[in-house]
Amino acid sequence: MPTLQRLMQGRVLLLTICAAGIGGTFQFGYNLSIINAPTLHIQEFINETWRVRTGQPLPRHLVLLVWSLIVSLYPLGGLFGALLAGPLAVMLGRKKSLLVNNIFVVAAASLFGFSRRAGSFEMVILGRLLIGVSAGVSMSVQPMYLGESAPKELRGAVAMTPAIFTALGIVMGQVVGLREVLGDPWAWPLLLASCLVPGVLQLASLPLLPESPRYLLIDCGDTEACLAALQRLRGTADVAQELSELDEERAACRGQRARRPWELLQDRGLRRQVTSLAVLGGALELCGNDSVYAVASSVFRGAGVPDAEVQYAVVGTGSCELLAACVSCVLIERVGRRVLLIAGYSLMTCWGSIFTVALCLQSSVPWMPYLAMSCIFAFILSFGIGPAGVTGILATELFDQKSRPAAYMVCGALMWILLFLVWLGFPFIMEGLSHFFYVPFLGVCVCGAIYTAFFLPETKGKSFLEISEELDRLSFLKQNQGPDWSGPEVILSTEL
Repeated sequence: MPTLQRLMQGRVLLLTICAAGIGGTFQFGYNLSIINAPTLHIQEFINETWRVRTGQPLPRHLVLLVWSLIVSLYPLGGLFGALLAGPLAVMLGRKKSLLVNNIFVVAAASLFGFSRRAGSFEMVILGRLLIGVSAGVSMSVQPMYLGESAPKELRGAVAMTPAIFTALGIVMGQVVGLREVLGDPWAWPLLLASCLVPGVLQLASLPLLPESPRYLLIDCGDTEACLAALQRLRGTADVAQELSELDEERAACRGQRARRPWELLQDRGLRRQVTSLAVLGGALELCGNDSVYAVASSVFRGAGVPDAEVQYAVVGTGSCELLAACVSCVLIERVGRRVLLIAGYSLMTCWGSIFTVALCLQSSVPWMPYLAMSCIFAFILSFGIGPAGVTGILATELFDQKSRPAAYMVCGALMWILLFLVWLGFPFIMEGLSHFFYVPFLGVCVCGAIYTAFFLPETKGKSFLEISEELDRLSFLKQNQGPDWSGPEVILSTEL
C-alpha cells in the first residue's frame, strides 16, 4: 500500500504518531470507558466513606448524585482543557504542550491511587476533573501537531490516527476493566490510576522526536530547525519542494498574529470554515454514538447474552470502532473526506432507523433482539469509518497557521459542552421516548450528511495554502458574482 510504504519510509513520522497518540487521544478513550467497570465499587466506597465519617449511610439518591458528579466532571474538565489548548500550542509549541499536559495525568493518577487509603471520594472527583483537562488539551493539540507534521499526500491518513488511538483507548479500557484483569472490587483505585502508564510512555518517547515543522518556521521563524525536522520526518534530505511550500505559507501569514477565538467568529472570510466546524463538530457529538454504547448492555441481555458474558460483548463494540477507524485511515486518501462523511452519516441513519424498529418489535418478534444487536455493531462501524476520524481533520485543514489554535479551541469547547449535555440529558430522553430514543439523533445524522454534500469542499491532496485560497474564493464568490450565484453548484465544482 502506498500509504504504508510512505509511513515506513518516514519511520520518525510513524514514531511521532505513536508517541503523540499513546499519551493523547488514547487517554481520552481509555478514561472514557474505564469508569464503567468500577461503577458499583466506587458507589460502595462513597457510601462506606460517609458511614465512617458520620456513623450513618449516605442516602441512595445522594450516592447517585456524587457518582453523577464524578462522571460529568470529565467532560467539564475537557472543556477547560480545550480552552487551555490554544494558548499552550501558541506559547509552548505543539510537542511541548503534549508533554506539559502530562502534569494533569500524574496529578490525577496520584489522587486516584491514594483515594481509598485516604478515605476520600473527593480525591476521585478532583482526579476526574484533572484527567478531563488532560483529555481536552490532547484532543486539540494532537491532531494539530500531526496534521502540521504530515506531508499533504498523507495528511488525511495521519490525521485519522487520533481516532484510531481513541478507539484503541476505549478497547483497552474495556479490557483492563474486565473482572479477570483489574475489575476486582478492591482493585478500582489501581484501575483508575493506570492512566499513568500511557503518560509515562509519552514522556519517555516524545522528547526524542521533532516539533511541528510549520510551527518552527511560521511561528518561530527558525528555518534551520524546520529543515532538520522535515528531513527527520520524511526520512530523506530532499525536502526542497515542501520547504518552498512552507515558505509560501509563511509569506501569506507574515505580519499576522495568532487569532483569538472571538476573532474567528467576527471575520466574514472565515464564516464558511467556522460554520462547517460548528455543524459537523456538533453532529459528531449529537449523532447518538455514545447513546448506542449506553444501551448496548441491555440490548445484549435482551438478545439472550448471559449477564456474565455481556462484558465481553461490550469489548466487541469498542473493537468494531477500532477496526472501522483503521479502515478509514486506509481509505481517506483514496476516496476523500466528503465521501467518508456522507457515507458514514447516511449508513448511521439507515442502521439507526432499523434499530428503532427492532426495539419497538423486540417483544413480539423473537428474532428482533438479534437484529437490534447487529444494528449496534453496524452503527458503530459506520461511525468509525466516517465521522469519528474525519471530523477531527477539519480544524487542521480549513484554517491557516494563525487561526488553527483558536479553531481547535472553538471546536473543542463546543464538542465538550455537547458531550456534557448529552450525558446529562440522555437518561431523560430514554425515559421520555422509550424505544424511540434514537429518533432525535437520526435527524442529526441526516443534517450531517446533507451539510457535507452541499457545503463542505474536498481537501484531499491539497496544500494548506491551496485550501486557504479556495476557501477565500468560495467565501467571496457570492459577493463578486451578485444575486445570480448558486451556492451548491459552485461548491460541488470543487470536488476532485
